[in-house]
Order: sequence, then C-alpha cells, then structure tokens
Amino acid sequence: MIRVLTIDDEPLALKLLEAFIGREPDLELVAACRDAVSAREHIGKADAVFVDINIPGMSGMEFVRSLEHPPVIVFTTALPEYAIEGYKVNAADYLLKPFSYDEFHEAVGRIRERLELKHSQDSGRPERSFLLFKTDYRTVQVDSSDILYIEGLGAYVKIHLLSMEEPLIVLYGMKRLAEDLSSMEFVRIHRSYIINCTHISKAGKTSVTLADGTALPVGEVYKESYLSKIKITKL
Repeated sequence: MIRVLTIDDEPLALKLLEAFIGREPDLELVAACRDAVSAREHIGKADAVFVDINIPGMSGMEFVRSLEHPPVIVFTTALPEYAIEGYKVNAADYLLKPFSYDEFHEAVGRIRERLELKHSQDSGRPERSFLLFKTDYRTVQVDSSDILYIEGLGAYVKIHLLSMEEPLIVLYGMKRLAEDLSSMEFVRIHRSYIINCTHISKAGKTSVTLADGTALPVGEVYKESYLSKIKITKL
C-alpha cells in the first residue's frame, strides 16, 4: 500500500482528496491535516503527500523545503505561478484546483513511478533524474536521459526528446534552464542550444553531432565551458 498524507486548510478540499484516494485500491490515507504543524506529526508515516500551497503558519512550499527526507510530493493549489518552484523541489506533479479525478489518477501514476524508481535505486540499479515542465496548462514529467537537446525560442524553449517526434514547447528562459541543468550532463553550447552530453555522437570544437544525426553549432562564448564539460562526460 502507498500511505498518503493530505494537507489543506479547506475541509471540502480534504474531503475531495479523501474520496479520490478511496477510489485507488493501493492508496491508504494516513492523515488529513489543515496546517504544517499537525502534518509534521504524520510525515514519517507517509510515502506521498498532497499539499496545498496556501496553508496556515507555513506555506506548503516552505513546508516541503523544510523536510530533510521528503516523501513524494504533489502540490494541489489554485496558484499556477508556483509550478516552476514545484519543479525545483522535485514534486511529482502540480494539480491546479479545481482538478478532476482523472487528473488526480494521473498524479497517482507519477507517485507510483517515483516510488518504483526509489525502490530500484535502493536495490542498486542506475539512478535516473526526472524534470517537471509546465506546458499547455499541465505539468509534464520528463526523464532527463530522454532529452536530446533544448532549443531557445524567445521566451519559450523547445525540448527535443528521443521518445517523441514533436518537441515540448514550454515557457522557460534559456539562461535559467541552463543554470538549473548545470549539475546534470547538460551544457549550453550556443545562445540557442543546450545539449545532453550523453547523446553526443561526434564532438568538435565548432560543432556537435547528436545521436539522431542533428548537427548544432558551438558558439564562441560557450566554447570553453562546453569543452570542459565534454572532457569529463565524453572524451
């Protein structure tokens, strides 16, 4: 069973979550809390938490950031502007109120995936990293190893994936995304491109060819950091 904790200051929201949880055969509600203080008493028993952003005393985001070993997190809120912050704390999903049972069910699927991933890591299998991107009014979970490269498109970026013919288009700045991905196997090679170094098939000083045959230029400004990165990850 997946043990679930819910946190929301609205009684009706807690009742709705309880009803949805009751429709999932492998979920068990361990506690329904209306603030972060009472939630702390139960957090150690939870595999996953559905938490609102606006809760008394401490916001749901602050509460999650304060946890040393957080369970799988799903935010449930009427505030879409915190979706990127949700990505930064590695939330499994971000449900915008009012959400349907189908949306809840999809979030539970992501919880299951996260818990299966944790189990595989604990069993010594290779680690995988997942990223969250907001696109078309929903949050999409992307396996970082599936990203081939990222292309700048003004205020947006196009995320080219190995598993999809069409790229994801999300509202995100290239500079900020490059900073967020800097600890992984990604490097910015041009003002318009960030690449996944694990998918380089041919690396040159002025251009890069990726696993699918895509050839991209290396900008002079980014050459030093690019060469430094691929010496570690590729050469």
